[in-house]
Amino acid sequence: MKLSINYQESNSRGELLLRSFLGWLYIVIPHTFLMCFACIWLAILNFIKFWIVIFTGHIPDSTYEFQKKMMHWQLRLNSSIFNLRDGYPAIGPGGSNSDITLEFENPEKVNRGLVIVRLLFGPIYILIPHGFCLSFVGIAASFVLFIAWWAILFTGKYPEKMFNFIVKYLRWNMRVILYMEYYTDEYPPFNGRE
Repeated sequence: MKLSINYQESNSRGELLLRSFLGWLYIVIPHTFLMCFACIWLAILNFIKFWIVIFTGHIPDSTYEFQKKMMHWQLRLNSSIFNLRDGYPAIGPGGSNSDITLEFENPEKVNRGLVIVRLLFGPIYILIPHGFCLSFVGIAASFVLFIAWWAILFTGKYPEKMFNFIVKYLRWNMRVILYMEYYTDEYPPFNGRE
């Protein structure tokens, strides 16, 4: 899996203030509203995907493509909300942003035994340890976002180390999601390094 977000050399203070005070109105509400409908379809596809994987050991290409587009949409939205990128995030699964990259392959064969193990024990051996660690990293990320907000306001730049910390946090999250969605049989590492 490759997740990267290009670092901006300068950030717009005006967009920062607009996103901070009105972003919920013009970014979060329309994206969330439309994403709810797309997620209903995704949930149906995931249910069907589970049974197809159990019987065939393969994820259908159409499901893979739609899920990849949905993950990219979520990443574009998070990048905007976390002030990593200026500009309005493209809305919908068909949108794109050349500064945000999410690449992962549709595996040729999925280990069906691991699919059952993930279904039955995933919350215990994946979600609890990773969720526990990610919750603390998420708290740290909240502080980093707060400090970065002030840095952007006064300097017009997102501090690069803070930017990288947030990208690593997003990358770690995405690895856990990809593992739980059967796109890899490799247990996700407890970090966000590339």
